Amino acid sequence: MKFLVLMAEEDHFDRWEAASEEQQQAFFDGLAAFTAAVRDRGEVLAGEALARPERAVTVRGDASTAGPYAETVEQVGGFYVVELPSQEDAVELARLLDVPSVEIRPILEM
Repeated sequence: MKFLVLMAEEDHFDRWEAASEEQQQAFFDGLAAFTAAVRDRGEVLAGEALARPERAVTVRGDASTAGPYAETVEQVGGFYVVELPSQEDAVELARLLDVPSVEIRPILEM
């Protein structure tokens, strides 16, 4: 099964910019541990960091507005697309990510 793993945190981008090199390296080490654990059970199909939400554009019908759609203090900072045997595996491995909020959503086959 394929899953989208969204990583979110309140004020993510400001916190990242204020983090020390050691704190940023610790975060990257956690991402590497997650990636290795996924590869032990499945496959990482994609993973990227995202730009600040102010750079987003939301399209609704014929109108588009600057900024993200969601009105929330949590900001999605990055994502993975993984292939794993089950959602339970995805949940277990997501706990390796040092992020306050991780959403795991199955990807539908089209």
